[in-house]
Amino acid sequence: MTKYTKDDILTKAAELAEMIASTEEVDFFKRAEAHINENQKIREMIASIKSLQKQAVNFQHYGKDKAYNQVQAKIEALENQLDELPIVQQFKQSQVDVNDLLQMVSSQVSNKVTDLIIEATEGDILRGETGSQVQAGGGSCS
Repeated sequence: MTKYTKDDILTKAAELAEMIASTEEVDFFKRAEAHINENQKIREMIASIKSLQKQAVNFQHYGKDKAYNQVQAKIEALENQLDELPIVQQFKQSQVDVNDLLQMVSSQVSNKVTDLIIEATEGDILRGETGSQVQAGGGSCS
């Protein structure tokens, strides 16, 4: 079995990152983000939300509950308006798609490393036990 250094692994990880950045999911995310940033109405709504959020923090800090609740209601209304826009829905879905891809890669790497450890120690992959666990009679350490 070939031995790799951390630098070797990080180099491969950088290559994998380049591959992921070149996927359709990431490309769609970049296009959707650009459309949002180009949309004046959306930019104004986001600016309003940010301003209201600052007000809400101040009202909360000074214990002005009624004003805080009113500002929170305005924020929620603006966020709902934003969420109804098709371009925002597409952007949020693209975020989910990219995140799902990253999670799949992470899970695949983790599962493969675990399987290789179990195989290398002559363990039982189906039970998820390393060779030393199998020899000791199975079960986990917990």
